[in-house]
Amino acid sequence: MMGGQTPILVLREGTTRERGKGAQHNNIAAALAISDAVRSTLGPKGMDKMLVDSMGDVTITNDGVTILKEVDVEHPAAKMIVEVAKTQDNEC
Repeated sequence: MMGGQTPILVLREGTTRERGKGAQHNNIAAALAISDAVRSTLGPKGMDKMLVDSMGDVTITNDGVTILKEVDVEHPAAKMIVEVAKTQDNEC
């Protein structure tokens, strides 16, 4: 902080804050949910996923980043994992 200013947090109404073991448990659960979404696409026997968006458009892919781009993620830790995957894909 510069000059003793207090930070201003802008959060949506109804947002809750967790600490300790509860926050850790929720972060792990979010990471597991993301990994479950792409796990079956990995490896030589990886399967394709059929994604249908809100407009009814169909995408068939076995690319994890494409799947994660289409998923609407709200959990902060899960969002970070999705952003890391997108960034890693852009670097390659």
